[in-house]
Amino acid sequence: MRTFVAGQEAHGDTEFAELALGIDFDLFRGPLEFETDGDREAREDVAREVLRDLREMGEAGDEIAGWDALYADALTRTVPFLRAARGYRPMTGEAA
Repeated sequence: MRTFVAGQEAHGDTEFAELALGIDFDLFRGPLEFETDGDREAREDVAREVLRDLREMGEAGDEIAGWDALYADALTRTVPFLRAARGYRPMTGEAA
């Protein structure tokens, strides 16, 4: 069975959510794979601009944009599990 959102075919749960919500997860939370410092800075600059636009649209009365802004802002505070696990070093914390 195929799933379409706004005329585009979604090829998985994540893509379905991105199409339905209009939010690119990787833009706000970061990709699961390595990114250079320059790529990260560029991505974060774009994410800040998009978030600012969503907030402005929400304040102007667009309720969906307001909710999207809240969701996108929450994504900026997450760290994908795989990326966090790669940086984990056992026996290096305060308890060690």
